[in-house]
Amino acid sequence: MDNGLTPLTPKVVPRILHGARLEWDEVRRRQVLLYPEGLVTLSPTAADVVRLCDGGHTLAQIVEALKRQYRGESIAHDVAALVEGLGAKGLMTW
Repeated sequence: MDNGLTPLTPKVVPRILHGARLEWDEVRRRQVLLYPEGLVTLSPTAADVVRLCDGGHTLAQIVEALKRQYRGESIAHDVAALVEGLGAKGLMTW
């Protein structure tokens, strides 16, 4: 499927789409990504990824920040998969 996004590389700068926002959902007791047509419930780790997708960090910088936070775990593949998945849903761009 062609979603109009360039291939995801370590140098891309992901950001959530204008109109979407990360918020705490008291009912679900977790972070959610709200957008005009609905919401995506996020795990704590996914919320940390989305929080860094602010248009100011490259994918490589996001991965490095999370490696420090999660004590060096190999997470590059998981971060890329989340960003690509949100991009495929039209909730993230780069």
